[in-house]
Amino acid sequence: MSARRINKTKVVAVVLLAAVAASLLYLFGLFVMVLWLSVKNPGSSAFMKATLNELRESDPKATIKYQWVPYDQISKNLKRAVVASEDSGFVAHEGVEWEAIRKAWEYNQKQADRGKSKRRGGSTITQQLAKNLFLSGSRTYLRKGQELILAYMIEMIMSKERILELYLNIAQWGADTFGAEAAARHYFKTSAARLSQHQSARLASMLPNPVYYDTHRNTSYLRSRTNTIQKRMHQVVIP
Repeated sequence: MSARRINKTKVVAVVLLAAVAASLLYLFGLFVMVLWLSVKNPGSSAFMKATLNELRESDPKATIKYQWVPYDQISKNLKRAVVASEDSGFVAHEGVEWEAIRKAWEYNQKQADRGKSKRRGGSTITQQLAKNLFLSGSRTYLRKGQELILAYMIEMIMSKERILELYLNIAQWGADTFGAEAAARHYFKTSAARLSQHQSARLASMLPNPVYYDTHRNTSYLRSRTNTIQKRMHQVVIP
């Protein structure tokens, strides 16, 4: 083997080792952040920061409505409504529902073949938490892979109660509204602790498209979805 080929092989090996080391360092960093958030409440999230940047493009003084509240100060009605709407098997799975992902992928492929834009998500509450806390709204395979890794880390470190507490506090519920407390005050002039079944079901039905429903609050779909969620609330288990 020539010296030139040996040097080339060494370069490739060094590059591969550097890539592996960088990947391990990145995963370790994620693990540390998840560990930190298992005991510390976040003051913001990746989605909040991205939203604020977008709002300030048109209004430099724009702010985010957000107020943290502990788990026991969030209505059980909202907890049940969100689980019924977003992830009925929340307390049983380990962070990812592969069958739901497969079905969503097949549905989305059919929609694309028909030239339709409507898409279906297969993400659990844990996956959504991972995305909202750390990632972006992009739909790349890399971002999805990061989301899956984070979901398993979160489930390994945090209790189901902590996961739901974090999710309810950072979920987007309007153009500039994040978290259960801000949402309850924004839409119903009440606290997260006092949300009724119907109010909770209405908020849960907004989650897939909160910016749109912030200004379209009485669509036929929203009314129908609210009624469906309200009927399902008693069927789910919450932590």
